[in-house]
Amino acid sequence: MTDQPETFLDHLRTAAVGVLERFPEELRPEMYALSFRIWRVDDDDRRPYVAIGYNTESQYERERYPGDEGEVRWNYAYWLLEGFETLGNIPEDPVGGPVYVEEVKRLGAWYEGEFDLDRLLDDEDIGARADLLRLHFYDAVIDLARHLHADGVIERVLGRPLPVVVFDMSCPGWELHATEAANPPELVEEFMAWQLAAEEF
Repeated sequence: MTDQPETFLDHLRTAAVGVLERFPEELRPEMYALSFRIWRVDDDDRRPYVAIGYNTESQYERERYPGDEGEVRWNYAYWLLEGFETLGNIPEDPVGGPVYVEEVKRLGAWYEGEFDLDRLLDDEDIGARADLLRLHFYDAVIDLARHLHADGVIERVLGRPLPVVVFDMSCPGWELHATEAANPPELVEEFMAWQLAAEEF
């Protein structure tokens, strides 16, 4: 048996526990939501990552304004977004990167060569592979959130269950469906109510 994870999802599940355990002790009581922010290095779907973070009551109080109907509390544009640990096919994750590449190659989603947006648009095969890469990573991150809930990791480390808001700033509106899929329904009632009221589909 080796230390190499069998799948990229295995890696995410193991590594994310350490990320949560390294959250600052003094901020844990005021965290009200976790954030799983998906992004890609230079927009290249072969180099995706998720930043695992949180938002706090203090940040909410700093940003809120008169007449706010939940926008500041639940819209990631107002949240803490920088300075969080990242997992994916990036130098900051030396274990996850090779596992990810091997896995998507095995799935037939990988393609070689420089990233070029025109190439993606002009080459139907490469465009389809990029779509598969994005969906594969989306599924892994949503599954990671589900696992952290089901295994009780969030409750054990942070002292209570917290909703995980999953989002990709290049795909506005997707966070409604992703967050709903990633959490037990009772944890995202307030988030879903705000999303539906704001018509953030």
